Amino acid sequence: MRIRPRTRAIGRGLRGALPACVALALLSVVAACRVDLTPPGAPTTWPTASAGRWQWQWQLGGVLDPAVDADVFLLDPVATTTAQTAELRSRDRRLVCHVYVGSVLPTDPDASRFPATVRGAASRRPQSRWLDVRQWDSLRPVLADRFRLCRGKGFGAVALADADGYAHRSGFPLGFDDQLRFNRRLVELARSTGLSPGLVNDLEQVAALAPDFDFAVNEECVRLGQCARLLPFVEAGKPVFHVEYTGSTTDFCVTTVGYGFSSIRKERELDAWRIPCPAL
Repeated sequence: MRIRPRTRAIGRGLRGALPACVALALLSVVAACRVDLTPPGAPTTWPTASAGRWQWQWQLGGVLDPAVDADVFLLDPVATTTAQTAELRSRDRRLVCHVYVGSVLPTDPDASRFPATVRGAASRRPQSRWLDVRQWDSLRPVLADRFRLCRGKGFGAVALADADGYAHRSGFPLGFDDQLRFNRRLVELARSTGLSPGLVNDLEQVAALAPDFDFAVNEECVRLGQCARLLPFVEAGKPVFHVEYTGSTTDFCVTTVGYGFSSIRKERELDAWRIPCPAL
């Protein structure tokens, strides 16, 4: 894929409307609804020669700006419509869906499918709850449908967010190995759905999980002084998509581009605005 020059795009507003069929796909396993959601081919691949050169965009809020000159778009699979993903694919963009796998919000369309026994303490997002990742049999059907929604809407990869509940006060006695087992099961589930799996944060487990995942997404490793922990992905020729919410790109790009990351500056609202670091 040709790597495009960086640019700055600005866009704000309301999220796109959610089609009724998509909402139903999250709430149930009705096969009739999935018939209309046709996958667009093979899962996303990440050529080693292009690692560190991908320009990317992470947008979870506001009106989607498809004109942002980025190769990779990380998007909310619920708010993003099939028409939007089709437009982006027509521009040869690689699409990654952002899925919370370790927490649930009461406003999630499929929230009622998570039994009370798997919901724990408050998570990092307002009103969200950590999930008991040891209870795979209860979580798997819901997460599988979330992945199917991504695949049906045209995404070729999935970024697994909140996959580090063991490192927080989750309300459950989760251990390092409990989280490893869960995250590796998610990798298998994603691949069986035709999605390339990516790890969001969870830096403590990067050394163990880098062989399992295809790419990493990281927030603020420069501010936190933890960028070196992501090197197992870089050394394996896998992309690291990195974002900082403070500081100047003039300052942090020197560090992250040197590490081989694809870096951008964003606001925490994760709307369309971004300032990218230069690609290698």
